[in-house]
Parts: sequence; structure tokens; C-alpha cells
Amino acid sequence: MPETVIVRLPNWLGDTVMAVPALRSLRSGLPGARVGLAGPWASLLAGQGLADLLVTYPRRWSGRLRTADAVRDFAPDTALLLPNSLEAALAAWYWRARRRIGFAAEGRSWLLTDAVGLPSPRRHQVDEYLLLIERLGIAPVARQPHLSPPGEETEARTMVRALLREVGAATTNGGPRPRVGVHLGAAFGPSKLWPSERIVEFCHIVAVGGGVPVLLGACEDLALAAAIMRAAPAASLVGRDNPALLPAVLAEIDALVCGDTGVGHLAAALGTPVVTLFGPTDPRLTAPRGRVEVLSHPTPCSPCFYRTCPIEHPCLASITAAEAAARLQRLLG
Repeated sequence: MPETVIVRLPNWLGDTVMAVPALRSLRSGLPGARVGLAGPWASLLAGQGLADLLVTYPRRWSGRLRTADAVRDFAPDTALLLPNSLEAALAAWYWRARRRIGFAAEGRSWLLTDAVGLPSPRRHQVDEYLLLIERLGIAPVARQPHLSPPGEETEARTMVRALLREVGAATTNGGPRPRVGVHLGAAFGPSKLWPSERIVEFCHIVAVGGGVPVLLGACEDLALAAAIMRAAPAASLVGRDNPALLPAVLAEIDALVCGDTGVGHLAAALGTPVVTLFGPTDPRLTAPRGRVEVLSHPTPCSPCFYRTCPIEHPCLASITAAEAAARLQRLLG
């Protein structure tokens, strides 16, 4: 059995969360081994009991070359490669891992000692990652990602509560109002985005029902957030819910409505109810697992996996605000 294992984590937030069941199974199946995790979102897994070493692996090549030496010093005898890229296989070779396990993809099989064939038909991403650890003789201990949220008294939770008060989404004298996060962005591309007019309608429904819509997103979503706030009652943490604070933000809200994004996976893993809207991608492969309602209107062209819709975006435009609100109500009981 391996004594030191390095896991090359996926590059995307959602995929990193979907890897958590495999990481928990690895930790359980190799209780005496040292485990290291390397990836852009490795810091997200701090304090979860999943690894002895966490290495934030940058996206830029120059940063990766510097970080590769830190992983090499960890002296792994086994590398588990979750991304299907040639770069991940080359990195494992550079780390001098004697055993290199990954899917046979992108012509990299010659760099792997264990080239695992991609399943056909394809499986949910959680289950595909679990296939790789089975190569080590390890049985899955979970198939649903679970992460412990930051504690109530941590600095991050305190900061987020202060931000929520600042934007008008705090508890009132009449008691708490449900805070419903609405995530505006998607790194994949605009084809995953719910039309802004639907978001405006949804914010009105939440507000009329006594809740507080809280817009979430990156700095590039600021203009969209401003336009929505001019048309509907909503608070906004857009541009302020940075990666370090994001778990605390998701722990403080009562539910989240989002597209097929990594934020939805993270929220569900933290125990926050999620209504996720699917259009160009396939929920059978990447829907979050947990307290989740998946809402989709399949069309003849979906799933297309296009980053930009070349027509009228029927898959997401046809999902109404009332439908999303009904699914939210079902989650919140």
C-alpha cells in the first residue's frame, strides 16, 4: 500500500467539491499514509481532516513550476490525478511518483502507470473520481460531498454578518428574514446564466414573501448586480464574497439559487439548501448532491455544452421565477 499519496485536485471549484467523497474514502482507506492535496482550490479543504499537506496550485504556468518543487519535496510514491490533462500527468512524473493513476485521456497514457479507461456511458463526476481510488483497492465511504462550515464564532463568520448588516440583510426586530442567495455568475460562460429579467422577477417574489434576496458574484458581475438592484429589492455582496469568505457567506444564508456553478456545489456540501438551474449542461453528470432541487426545461438542443448560446437561450429563459420560488419553498418547507 502507498505510504505517501499526492492528489492533483481539479482546477474548478465545483469539481474540487465533487472530489471530496473520493478524498474521504482515500483518507479512510489509507489511515497510515501521508496524504497531500495540490490544486487551485486546495485551501478550501483546510480543517476538513482530508490531508496532511495542502498546496495551492496556481493556474499560471510560472506559478505551477515553483509550486511543483514543494510537492516534489513531499516525496510522494503515488499520485492520483483527477484532472484529465496532459499537464497533470507531466507534473506527477516531475514529482517522481512511482505510481501515477489517472484516466486515459488527452494522449497521456504513456505517462501513467495506471491508465483507467473513461466509463461509457459517462457517470456523475463524483462517481468517476471514486473509480480512480478503487484502483488502490479502496471502497467508497461516501457518494455525497460534505464539508464542515466555518464555526459561528470564527472571524470569517463575524465578518460576513457585518457585511450582511451593512447591505441591509441582517436580522430585524421582528425576527429573522430568510436570506436567499442568488448567484449571478458562471466561469463556464454566459450560456449558464439565468436571464436578468428572471432574476428581477425572482427577487420580487422573495421580497413579497418576507425574504431578503442577496446577490452574490465576482467583480465582473457588479454591473449586472447594479441593474438588478435598480429594478428589484435586493441586497448585494457581489465583488465582496471573495474565495476566503465564500464558505462563511454560504453558511450564513438560508438557501441559494444558482446555475450550474461551483458555488452551488460548495453550498450543498456545506449543508445550505440549493435550487440549481440547468440548461446547456447535463445534471446527470454534474448536479450538486445534498439538499438540492434541480430545475431544468430540456429542449431539443440541450445539453449542448456551448459556452455561449447561438440562439435564444431557450433552456434557461423558459425557467420562470415562479418555478424557482416554488422549488425554494419546497426546500425550506
